[in-house]
Amino acid sequence: MTDKRHVAILGSTGSIGRQALDVIRQHSDRFEVELLTANNSSTLLIEQALEFRPSSVVICNEAKYKEVADALQPHDIKVFAGMDSICALAGAADVDIVLTALVGFSGLRPTIAAIKAGKIIALANKETLVAGGSVVMPLAKKFNAPILPVDSEHSAIFQCLMGASGNPLTRIHLTASGGPFRTWDKDRIALATRNEALKHPQWTMGAKITIDSATMMNKGFEMIEARWLFETPPDRINIVVHPQSIIHSMVEFADGAVIAQLGNPDMREPIQFALSFPERLALDNRKLDFATLGALTFEKPDMEKFPCLALAFEAIGKGGN
Repeated sequence: MTDKRHVAILGSTGSIGRQALDVIRQHSDRFEVELLTANNSSTLLIEQALEFRPSSVVICNEAKYKEVADALQPHDIKVFAGMDSICALAGAADVDIVLTALVGFSGLRPTIAAIKAGKIIALANKETLVAGGSVVMPLAKKFNAPILPVDSEHSAIFQCLMGASGNPLTRIHLTASGGPFRTWDKDRIALATRNEALKHPQWTMGAKITIDSATMMNKGFEMIEARWLFETPPDRINIVVHPQSIIHSMVEFADGAVIAQLGNPDMREPIQFALSFPERLALDNRKLDFATLGALTFEKPDMEKFPCLALAFEAIGKGGN
């Protein structure tokens, strides 16, 4: 990667978007921000735009358009409103890579628009494939739009497959921290409070994904995402609880060999890898110290205690979108 890569960040005020901007801040010689978007967080969007000076910003909530426009248009930053604007600008000619970090189903439309424009997709919005994997993946092939995973688990699988020399995998081992309720019994989980569910033991994430991790619904989503990204049937995707969150996922091959990807729980690593792929850049982060790491443990997920995980396997087994 020699020339600057021009980046659109869809959902720049969320957890993934903010960490992506930290990566870009560390590598301003490699990345140029072309587009920032937010749903409601107008104040932070204005702050980000004034620092990174994108060509355009979009505020989805049209009621906040005037506030953002008044602040940014004097700085020659174009301001738009609404989802239609995001879809149009994600496919603009001056954008090389689109980081889709919108929350939930809202990521599907702009991701499809960027795919149809042939953009590189750095996919942090797993619901795009959960809801529409049977549509999105064929479109990506048709329009030659690479999809690079940003979820730490899927980035790990992608990186493991890079070391496979084209040999097909036999199983994916998708790791899960187990969330804050891993050691709780079912009756106690039923009485859990919102604040208890938001205390993830390893990762710092947005509220929605943190709650989904507490119920292990998020791991069900990630299993479905892995099914589409890596064209792997769900019966060859094994969920394994790994509380330390050091091994981000593993790939097994026909001879029984398993390749794993390890790292500290820091989402900036998979974000940067997707943005800079295939090059690896330096990152100001905490590196693994194997001498002080201690034990790495593994256990099976309790499908009865976390029924959302079982429901995800049932849903993908039925097929369709």
